[in-house]
Amino acid sequence: MAFPDDVLADDEELVLHLHPHWRVVVGPVLILLVALAVTVLAWVMLPQNDGGLLAFGVVALIMLYYGVRYGVRPLVVWRCTHYLVTGERVVLQDGVIARERRDLPLNRINDHALSQSVFDRLTGAGTLTVTSIGDEPAVLAAVPRAHDVQNLLYELIESLPDDVDDEDEPEPELPVQRRGLFGRRTPT
Repeated sequence: MAFPDDVLADDEELVLHLHPHWRVVVGPVLILLVALAVTVLAWVMLPQNDGGLLAFGVVALIMLYYGVRYGVRPLVVWRCTHYLVTGERVVLQDGVIARERRDLPLNRINDHALSQSVFDRLTGAGTLTVTSIGDEPAVLAAVPRAHDVQNLLYELIESLPDDVDDEDEPEPELPVQRRGLFGRRTPT
């Protein structure tokens, strides 16, 4: 599923579009394979009488439940989770039916921290926590190539234009120092 272009502004350029790391789907795929194997095993091993068909139906329903709940559902959630980095913001979007999207403007980001377990380091993934001014931290879990994403985020933040141009502002005038009673200058 491609990310919809209507989320981006007209002049906004997409720099990076990611889903969580592929290791997130290993468990659900294994659960689907086990559920299928148990269903086939029940079909082969149970007798072909009324009791065997009833037992097969129960086993098949249980495996269908576990396959959908712990196999298909996490795969769909993984596929519908998007991490986007543009030239102006970081966008986190997830949700299958009800969507939740969070935008973090790059000019409001004041910290981004990376944490990696040993397994994360082996797979190149990590958890990136982005702190924005005045907001709760946004956690991007299982980010692939997490170190590169953190470096890219740093480069984008550093390349933002400064809001204040020191050259264009006139220097403020210093107030005239007044001495004496009622602000009058005393004669020299």
